[in-house]
Formats: sequence, C-alpha cells, structure tokens
Amino acid sequence: MEIKITDKIKYIGVDDTDLDLFEGQYIIPNGISYNSYLILDEKVAIMDTVDGRKGQAWWENLERELAGRTPDYLVVQHMEPDHASLIAEAVAKFPAMQVVATAKALDMMPHFFEGISLEGRTMAVKEGDTLPLGHHTLQFFMAPMVHWPEVMVTYEQSEKIVFAADGFGKFGALAHEEDWACEARRYYFNICGKYGAPVQALLKKLATLDVKCICPLHGPILKENLGYYIGLYDTWSKYEVETEGVFVAYASIHGGTAVVARKMAEILQAKGAPKVSIADLCRDDMAEAVEDAFRMGKLLVAAPSYDGDLFPPMHDFLHHLKLKTFQKRRVGIIENGSWAPTAGRVMKGMLSEMKEIEIVEPMITIRSRMKQSDLASMEALADALLAE
Repeated sequence: MEIKITDKIKYIGVDDTDLDLFEGQYIIPNGISYNSYLILDEKVAIMDTVDGRKGQAWWENLERELAGRTPDYLVVQHMEPDHASLIAEAVAKFPAMQVVATAKALDMMPHFFEGISLEGRTMAVKEGDTLPLGHHTLQFFMAPMVHWPEVMVTYEQSEKIVFAADGFGKFGALAHEEDWACEARRYYFNICGKYGAPVQALLKKLATLDVKCICPLHGPILKENLGYYIGLYDTWSKYEVETEGVFVAYASIHGGTAVVARKMAEILQAKGAPKVSIADLCRDDMAEAVEDAFRMGKLLVAAPSYDGDLFPPMHDFLHHLKLKTFQKRRVGIIENGSWAPTAGRVMKGMLSEMKEIEIVEPMITIRSRMKQSDLASMEALADALLAE
C-alpha cells in the first residue's frame, strides 16, 4: 500500500497487525502503524524510526526511497521504543549521519542502547531552532509531556507539514480503513489523557503556524478538515464534554448489580438523557470504558462490596480514571452489599480525590438484589444526575 505525502516527503513506516496488546495493555484488534518519514532534498532527513518488531520492513522501505543516497540527519522526536528502536542500527549504518533531538532525548539514548557512540554526531535543538535541508526547512517546537518529557514536534516550513510525534495518533493499521475519531479518542485518553495542559500548550504553538498536513507517529496522515481533528484535541485536552449523556459503568459478581445498572440505563433514557452508554467492567475493554467516561458528560458507577472494600474491576476502573486526571464531571454512585456495604464509601473516596467531581445524591445502597422499593431512589438519582 503506497501512502503519498508529497513528492519529496516519503512515507517509510510500517503496519503491525501481529501485535495483540499495545504497550502491553491496550487491545488493538486492527493493529497499529509505526510511522516514519523521509525528506529528500539537498540534505536528507529521516524523521524517526519504528518499533524493532518491524525493523526489516522499515529498512527495506528506507533503502528503496533513498535509492543510493545517504541520510544526513536522523530527527528523533520521541524516544519511546515503538518509534526509536532502530536508532543504534541507523547510527552504525550511516557513520556521517547527525542525530537531531532535544537534549533530554539525547541523554536518554544510552539508557536504551548500551555502548552507543554519539560523540560529535548530535545536534541538540531548542524551541524555534531551524535546520535547513535545501528547499525544505525544519523548525522544532518543544512538547514536553506529550507524553514523555523529551518530546518535540517538527514543522516543515515550505510544505507546511507538522510531524506531530504521538500527537494526533490513533490505534489501527493504515491498511485498515475506519472512522478516525473512535480509535483516536481511545488512544488519546489512555496514552496522553493525563497531560491535558501540555497538549493545550502544544495546540497554542500549532495555532501560530500555517498547517496543511499533520504526520503523526501512529495512524493516518491528516490532510483535510484539520479543524475537525484539532478541535477534538482541544476538547479532549480541556477535559470538556464531547457527547452529552450518561456513561453507566458497572461491575457485578453474581449478576445483581448488572440488573440494577441496566435498569438505571432504562430510567435515564426514559427521562430524556440524550445518550446512554453502558459497560460491563468485568468483560468490556477497560480502555474503551476510560474513553467513554471522558467522552460523556456524566458518569454513573455501580459495584458490589468485596472483602470489606470494593469489587476489584470497579477499583481498577476508578484507578485508571485517577491516573488519567479524570475531572469536571457529575457522578452518581450505586453500591451493592448483602450484609455490610462498603463499596459506596470506597467509590466516593476515590472519586473525591479527583478534580472538580460533583457526586450527586442520593447514593443508593442495594441489598443483594434490586427490589420494587429501590425504584423511587433510583428515579431520584436519575433526576439529580440529569439536572442542569
């Protein structure tokens, strides 16, 4: 599959459809792409490498596009191994090539490549520095904590292209065509979601540039309707609501709490919630649950007590939300307990540690199974959750 960027900027990345878990935890049913680029001018620049899993394919792509030329620069925007695994090999193969990166990235390289020799071969760039290649000129912008501290993005001035590192990334191999937003959202909130403020800082820098194309390190090259993609990133990084509605997240041991959660979803829909989404935290993809919690305007959590605490799948979900800086949401709580309910107290405590979380009353306690007498309090919780 040929991916065209411009006549002088070539795509040399690869798809990985054999990997089951990205970063050892995120399900990727449609694989992932490791994007890398080559700029051919008076000087030649490689823009990042790829994961070592696909090293042979990358080398074949690179050598085909080089057509006998020798690269002058390797630009390293991000040191995570899925983009930087082949740095040592490239340095060894092209002894005259300079490595261009932030000072922090250069400091990291020996941690990943024992014995790598870079003396006299590096260019540590700072905010706004430029690197002329001939007709093309690269300009570097620091993007610390998007989502590692050494990250930078690169703007090519003549063709107005942003090489965005992990920004605007997406799960899914490029050979698999699908809607961008769904898997980009799951990628963003689970990979970069904690770092809204640094993403906002980067967006402000991009707003000063004339951008015609965005080349991320994962996912498709973005050439049209850039305002749509940038607008979603703006919403996500401000922790604002993308979709009005309620996300019902539940965990159930013997099915009793599942019945309550499904009934609450019905009540919310009947009361006019614009959208209700529901997830079984014991079975559904945790990364999708995290994504939906950030996407929707309101959250309802329902879980049983367990070992004098909280059922672990719900504890894991709330822990994920805290790690990713979940905030600015209204939340309802339903606990279940047969003799000494503790789940509500634990959930409330975990949610209270998050920023700008409004916990609405009443908190509902179910005793083992939902009963007719529970419906009035469930209706009241639905009203409170949906109130303006």
